[in-house]
Formats: sequence, C-alpha cells, structure tokens
Amino acid sequence: MEQLDGLAMADLIVGNSLAIREIRGLVRFAAQTSASVLITGPSGTGKELVAQALHRASERAAAPFIAVNSGAIPRELIESELFGHEKGSFTGAIARRIGHFESANNGTLFLDEIGEMPLDMQVRLLRVLEDHKVRRIGSNDDVRVDVRLIAATHQCLESAIGQGRFRADLFYRLNVLPIELPALAERIEDIPMLVEHFLSRGFAADNPPVFTEEAMAILMAHDWPGNVRELKNLVERAAVFFQGMEVGTDQMAMLLRPIRSARPEMSAPIGVAMPANVVTMAPAQPVHAQPAIIQPVTPTFGKPIDLREHLQNEERRVLIEALESTNGVVSAAARLVKLQRTTFVEKMKRYQIGREIALSA
Repeated sequence: MEQLDGLAMADLIVGNSLAIREIRGLVRFAAQTSASVLITGPSGTGKELVAQALHRASERAAAPFIAVNSGAIPRELIESELFGHEKGSFTGAIARRIGHFESANNGTLFLDEIGEMPLDMQVRLLRVLEDHKVRRIGSNDDVRVDVRLIAATHQCLESAIGQGRFRADLFYRLNVLPIELPALAERIEDIPMLVEHFLSRGFAADNPPVFTEEAMAILMAHDWPGNVRELKNLVERAAVFFQGMEVGTDQMAMLLRPIRSARPEMSAPIGVAMPANVVTMAPAQPVHAQPAIIQPVTPTFGKPIDLREHLQNEERRVLIEALESTNGVVSAAARLVKLQRTTFVEKMKRYQIGREIALSA
C-alpha cells in the first residue's frame, strides 16, 4: 500500500471500485510530473482529497500544500489573496502581504471552484502559469515561483467557455492532466468501505454504531445527490444518535429523513426507534421518513395586526414543531430549520420553549 507522508493513499482516496482504482493510478502517474492538473466531478466527490494525495505522492510533499476556494474570495480581494500586496498599495494595506502563490513556493497550490474565478483574474493566472512569476499589488518587481497548480471544478468548463465565462487558453493550460471523479451513485460498491472508514477514523472510533445488512442495502439504494460528503454527514449523525448501537431499517428512517431519498421504493417505515440515551417527547410523536411540512398561519385583515408579534408567534411555532418532529433533540431540530444549535437555544430561551417539552442535546 503506497504511503504518503505517513498516510496510505487509500486513507485519502477510499474505495476498491474500478473507478477509484483508476483514480489512484492517475494520481500516481501525475505525481511524477509537475504538469497542471484539472480535477472535475460533482460537488462532494472529494476533489481536495485527491489533490492532497497527489501532492503527498509527489517530490513536493515536504513543501506547502495551499488550498484556496476561488469562489469564496470577494472579487476585490482575490488578486491580493493570490499574488500579495505591498504596504500602502491600497486603502487598508497596512502591511506587506505574501500571496498564496509565494506561500506555496516549491509546493502545490490547489484552486478549488476555478470556474468561479473572474475573467480578469483568469488573465493574470494564465500569465503566472506561463512565466512562473508573480508581482504583488503596488510592486514593480517580479517574484519567481515554482508552484505545481491543481485546479478543480464541478462545472462544465467547456460550456462556460461557450458562454464567455471562462477563457479557452486558461482551460487548455490547466487541463494538461485531467482527472474526473465519479459520483458516489456510480460506485455504490465503495459505500461499505467508506462507512467503515468514517467510523474508524473519524466518528465514535471507540464505540461506533453497527450498520446491519438491511441498513447497508438502504444506503446502497440511495441516489446520493450530495455524494461522499452526504454519506459522511449521515455516518456522523449515526455516530451521534446510535453510538455503540445497531443501525437497522428503523434507524435509517431517521438518518435519511433530512436528505429525502429519491427512490420511494426504499422508503423506511414509520416509527423510528430512538436510542435509549435520547429523551423522548411526552406524548410521543411519530417520526416519519420526511420532515414535517410546517404550514404558515395566514393572518386575516379584518382588523389591524401587530406584525412583529405575528412573526414572533410564527417563529415560536416553527421551533416547537421542529422539536416535536425530532422527539425533542435540540441539535437535530436546529439542523431541520438550518440554524446553529447555539442560535436555536437562544431562541428557545427568548420564547420560553422547553417547559412543556422533554429535551435532549
């Protein structure tokens, strides 16, 4: 098993399907060169992990690996982030900043979501790839850099080129060694190995839940629109709710509920058995395969209403229904309404929710 700076490649690129074995072969081949690599595939397929494996298998493994999300940097800051700036070069530049290219010198720079990069920055990036030099904002001097560039995107860059959103010359410069990652639904035979990997190396490693054959069959029948990231989140939920317990068909109903399965024939039965360490509601509420649809209360305008009071009442009602649909598990209710748990708890205190509900963390 090939070792990557103390980690096996199989720890970063998990699976034994034909597609994954081919990916590992491409990574080993690409690691022997300094050519640019373009990793494509749906969101959640593990593009950054492949980039890390490529870096660690290369001669640059001892040098920095810098990961940058091109779509997360504000447009006005991306040039400074990548190339750096000199003190006083613009308002707020109170000190010299070394950009990511210089920070990754002799190592690897991973640019995720490259399809989101503005066109003017694409021109600058192309020049750096061709000249191997960067110039900080406000400087007249070029700095030579030796950086291996790995880019990634879930978009079809050929279509973006046709729409005028991406430069064809940059695409060909990046796409020297292409690596396309498959969706999880295209390699379902890897799911048991991925589940075991997440349980043994991340969540509840000392006392993990045990997935039955029936539960694994449900996992392998799911469409996984969120790919490996979605599966990892589900395994983490299982480790939280069912630590040291058996996960069967009933438990899968709860675990899959927030991520609606696209295959109705695999719908889990109603009546999920909650783990013993979770305090249930009184009276108990049935847990369904899908989250409850909360119907808003439409105000009537026969007389004036206090809008603020109406909205507060609505918010309180939604919080209570979220708690009821999760049997009083606060963290699960917070996820159901897309709030941080601390924010959810603050709102519970504000609306004095909890006296009539048996709650669990």
